[in-house]
Amino acid sequence: MTRKAKLYAKARVNPRGLRFAEFVALVKAFGFAFDHQTGSHRIHKHATIGRIVNVQPASDGKAKAVQVRAFLAIIERYGLSLEDEG
Repeated sequence: MTRKAKLYAKARVNPRGLRFAEFVALVKAFGFAFDHQTGSHRIHKHATIGRIVNVQPASDGKAKAVQVRAFLAIIERYGLSLEDEG
């Protein structure tokens, strides 16, 4: 199992347990590219589906669970898959 696949599994099992850096890596692994940042809000956009993902750290340095769950819903809705590792 690749590192990206492990992160995806971790996010699905426990969205609250994902560190912010892990969440950003997971967003990028599904083909979202950094678009812009306003304050702590980092916006990533997917070129194919045109959807954006708002990513911001919680005060404890972890990803916000609501954002992780919303991201997982986008993955399911559009049938996105992990990009090749490398």
